[in-house]
Amino acid sequence: MSGAGAAERDHVDGAGVRVAIVAGQWHDVIASGLLAGAQREVERLGATAEVIPVPGSFELPVVARTALETGFDAAVALGVIIRGGTPHFEYVSDAATSGLTRVAIETGKPVGFGVLTLDDEQQGIDRAGLPGSKEDKGAEAAHAAIATAVTLRGLRERAGVEQSLPSAR
Repeated sequence: MSGAGAAERDHVDGAGVRVAIVAGQWHDVIASGLLAGAQREVERLGATAEVIPVPGSFELPVVARTALETGFDAAVALGVIIRGGTPHFEYVSDAATSGLTRVAIETGKPVGFGVLTLDDEQQGIDRAGLPGSKEDKGAEAAHAAIATAVTLRGLRERAGVEQSLPSAR
């Protein structure tokens, strides 16, 4: 099982951090577990969040970018992509991954990556923070986004840089 070697989620003071949780709706049981884990972690760290549902993982980048451009400090992208018998899995996985990476770089704001790319449903259940799950990838993604937002805030404050940077066009 992956997760061996994962960093412990230390407490981060997320007060004042506004998080957009952009949540794909495919594979409802797994997606719901990811969302619940992300929401628990946001609350644990003292940040605030708004859940923005999207149809699936392909739509995550454009909605995450718009959320970040409209005032959120960080985004958490949650999605579930399960391999089937066609190349569709690769196309959607690549689009979500490269798109979310581009969003973070172009906006200068963090995107927690909570997109599960799976061979089967059981792998998702094992990672979704559900009862009996070995991992909680929704919580991990939220933690990463908030911790990075706090780090970026500190760097920008030390440098005297405005917190909200204009996005690259």
